[in-house]
Amino acid sequence: MTYFDTLSRSYVDVDISEGIDTQQFIEATEGLVKLFDLLGSSAFAVVQSDMNGNIKKIRDRFLSNPIANGNLQGLMATEAPEKKRVATEGLLWLTRGLDFTAQALRRSINNPEEELNVSFTKAYEQTLRKHHNMLIRPVFALAMKACPYRKAFYEKIGVVADSALVQMKQWLDALENIIRIIQGVFQANPAYIKGM
Repeated sequence: MTYFDTLSRSYVDVDISEGIDTQQFIEATEGLVKLFDLLGSSAFAVVQSDMNGNIKKIRDRFLSNPIANGNLQGLMATEAPEKKRVATEGLLWLTRGLDFTAQALRRSINNPEEELNVSFTKAYEQTLRKHHNMLIRPVFALAMKACPYRKAFYEKIGVVADSALVQMKQWLDALENIIRIIQGVFQANPAYIKGM
């Protein structure tokens, strides 16, 4: 059994046909946050805490009006006229964190000889580093150094056979597609994230 078999919802199963289903996205993302437990270092607690805080912002907005906020695009559109766009800001930062994670895992898959600390460090440099100040960067540098060996991590998530690698790639493909959709909404509607 793999880590992906334990998820209550995979990104593969998030409905994106009429916008990204908010509740399903939250469920899938809560599963991703648990992946950091398998990295086996308390250094990732900061990452998990940040992601969980942003999930809460999105969930709170969703629960305030599940119909209007049923998909992420609708959630951002309904919140756009408000002075404080808490859920949208949460989604922006969460998407950055998801992009970091997705890029790290994609590097790891594409470079089977590369250790995780290198994959995660390179992904951090490409995604989150530019958004972090001089106080936060060392925290993430420490977390990157605390990555387990690649072989140990893949064993922990149960990706030791080709079929499990296929499952991981499908999950990652779906996550990357969702990230692209969200980033596209932000690019098409810069007012959503103005001042964030």
